[in-house]
Amino acid sequence: MLVLLPPSETKALGGDGAPLDLAALSWPELTGVRAGLLDTLVELAGDRAAARTALGLSERQDDEVARNAGLRSAPTAPALERYTGVLYDALDIRSMTRAQRARADRRLAVGSALFGLIRGTDRIPGYRLSAGSALPGRPTLRALWRPSLGPVLAAVDELVVDLRSGAYAALAPVPGAVTLDVLSERPGGTRAVVSHSNKAHKGRVARLLATTTGEPGDVVRLRALLRRAGFHVEHAGGTALTLVVPAAAAN
Repeated sequence: MLVLLPPSETKALGGDGAPLDLAALSWPELTGVRAGLLDTLVELAGDRAAARTALGLSERQDDEVARNAGLRSAPTAPALERYTGVLYDALDIRSMTRAQRARADRRLAVGSALFGLIRGTDRIPGYRLSAGSALPGRPTLRALWRPSLGPVLAAVDELVVDLRSGAYAALAPVPGAVTLDVLSERPGGTRAVVSHSNKAHKGRVARLLATTTGEPGDVVRLRALLRRAGFHVEHAGGTALTLVVPAAAAN
């Protein structure tokens, strides 16, 4: 089972690893696109105004531009320790046992605007680039990534659970992947899409899938695993699952 996570805009500072080595990252067939984007970000950082516009930043976020300027020399950390925020708080990898972390390292991957797809163990620096960023003089990130990332994802020969957000999933969809929508349900039965805590719920699901000793091979078995763990999951057909949470837990 491969669980695809979205990245986060917020990232932990520092790291104790050597500077970025693109050749050491998983899925080396993506190295060409990674290298081109890395060069673009470093060069773009030389023009702060242009960088702010391309990356959707304000002047108060010039530290993010400076971070991109140092991408080649900055220390690295495992991706699962680099990304922070609501989903990664719920995933809570630091509380995992050694056996659980080993399973998480095998099963979790992150969809990234800069790296395309990386394992949780891949060492990366902090950076700023979102799926919706528009880099001057370059095609859209979707146009850049789909020709190489699409075949990589299509070649995965195990169950894929795609928890990426829409913008990252659009970089390269995964044929046959299981997806998860989160809905809140009021006492009267009315339902609404969960927005604020969507990431937290997906983080809890990701933690279960990362640490379980089970190996579901299809959407039906996956739903059964989630339900045994206490999640209210519905399956109306196909490969889409719906996680239903009480309205009181959706905030």
